Amino acid sequence: VSPMTQGPTALSLRPREAAKMLGISERTLYSWTRDRIIPSAKIGRTVLYSVDHLRAWLDQQAGASAAERVG
Repeated sequence: VSPMTQGPTALSLRPREAAKMLGISERTLYSWTRDRIIPSAKIGRTVLYSVDHLRAWLDQQAGASAAERVG
């Protein structure tokens, strides 16, 4: 499939989409957001999660888990 026929890629996700992407419940996502564990942005009343920031956060978490297993 050509990238030109795929349509735009989302830059950010709403909470339901972000929770699904991370494989966690929306309640857990809201808790992590409130505790500033996971990156988010609030625009008006809407909380958004940057896809790039979520990927970087996941990579960081995976690296921390790997380091804990090794050391």
